[in-house]
Amino acid sequence: MIIDLKDLTPVLRQNYLQHAIAPRPICFASTIDKAGNVNLSPFSFFNMFSSNPPMVIFSPARRVRDNTTKHSLQNVLEVPEVVINIVDYDMVYQTSLASCEFPKEVDEFTKAGFTAEPATLVKPPMVKESKVKMECKVHEIKPLGTEGGAGNLVLCEILRMHIADEILNENGMIDQRKLHHVARLGGDWYCKVDETNLFMVEKPNTKLGIGIDALPAPIKNSKILTGNNLGQLGNVHEMPVIDPAFDDAQLKSIFQYYSVNPTEMETELHTYAKKLLNEGKVQEAWQVLLALN
Repeated sequence: MIIDLKDLTPVLRQNYLQHAIAPRPICFASTIDKAGNVNLSPFSFFNMFSSNPPMVIFSPARRVRDNTTKHSLQNVLEVPEVVINIVDYDMVYQTSLASCEFPKEVDEFTKAGFTAEPATLVKPPMVKESKVKMECKVHEIKPLGTEGGAGNLVLCEILRMHIADEILNENGMIDQRKLHHVARLGGDWYCKVDETNLFMVEKPNTKLGIGIDALPAPIKNSKILTGNNLGQLGNVHEMPVIDPAFDDAQLKSIFQYYSVNPTEMETELHTYAKKLLNEGKVQEAWQVLLALN
């Protein structure tokens, strides 16, 4: 299916985009107006865009339904400060409740059952229940349009972070396994980050990977290995060589039972290498694949 977004209604356009561009982290923004009225509202049009200076952007879009603006946007235009509270699974249903379009004089902290905690550098309060809170000053607000659905980019500099000790490791760093982020998908869908769906991908550093194009043809053209597997193999910094000290019982068994049939042996070796790659054992997988040479 091919879709030209200009041909869609704003509602359909939003539906396709929010389902496709996901998962999106949630900015749970507490703001305040000049009269002291506090607003607490979640926004999934949000992310980090710089670490030096530490800048994040969230976007309170104009309502598609009636083209009105949200209280959060009105507040930061009056008082250019915000606390961004990170949402985890322990607070996701309360956060959703806070997204209701209550009248301006209604305090979402009270409605959603959150505890307002004084910030240290800015006027809006923090959400005590959030495990990571960021006090920010607003540098700029950039409107992206005037029609319903148009975003308003709120550029925020993080001045101070508050991090719960319970999610830190022994080195004082955030342990990803202890902070169960939630993120928005399309419609009513969310996703939860925990140890059951976490995985690690080795990040390339200053040394360049050899690339998939440098893989030997039998490996590159394998009908067993996936694109992800080839990406793992191509991320090594130099072409591996056979290690005479590599001793693997499964590899010996493959040679013992399939040596009379090279085609079957290649299939078995690639299947075993795929298993090793899926376990993150890249060097071992290379030794298995090199055994054909």
